[in-house]
Amino acid sequence: MASTSEIRNGLCIEYNHDIFTIVEFQHVKPGKGAAFVRTKLKSLTTGRVIDNTFPSGHKIDIVRVERRKFQYLYNDENGYNFMDNESYEQISVDGKMLENADLMKEGSEIEILFDAVKEVPLTAELPSHVTLVVTYTETGVRGDTATNVSKPATVETGAEIKVPIFINEGDKIKIDTRTRDYLERVRD
Repeated sequence: MASTSEIRNGLCIEYNHDIFTIVEFQHVKPGKGAAFVRTKLKSLTTGRVIDNTFPSGHKIDIVRVERRKFQYLYNDENGYNFMDNESYEQISVDGKMLENADLMKEGSEIEILFDAVKEVPLTAELPSHVTLVVTYTETGVRGDTATNVSKPATVETGAEIKVPIFINEGDKIKIDTRTRDYLERVRD
């Protein structure tokens, strides 16, 4: 058991029979009344985000988690299959644990969070950005560069994202995996 004074971003806690990670928090000491901690919690099992307020000094259950690097191999009817980079052990992860899984290409490295006590995978996190090749996009129209015009593009993993009109087929682009936004064109 710990208290609210130990709350920090990224901390995993057990709350309402679920495991949450703290996305953001704020200690508040109003002029009148008791202090409290305002938090934004993300469920590691469902992915939903909730706002919660803990009274100052409230006891919380911290969950010990481990981050391990895995290499993406393939997906099938059982889920997404990964290989541990150290032990070469393979595991299968349910697709609901992954956000924007269509941005992963075979061989890419991801981190999987495990409950250190139960040895159960909690969630899988893609790197913050990936570099992929554009396999299909329509050609841009000359003269449309006055404003931020975008067009749909399909990348090598089959995912579809919005890109600026100057991007062509065969270009390598960097994509933010959290927002699916185009970041930049990558030169070799």
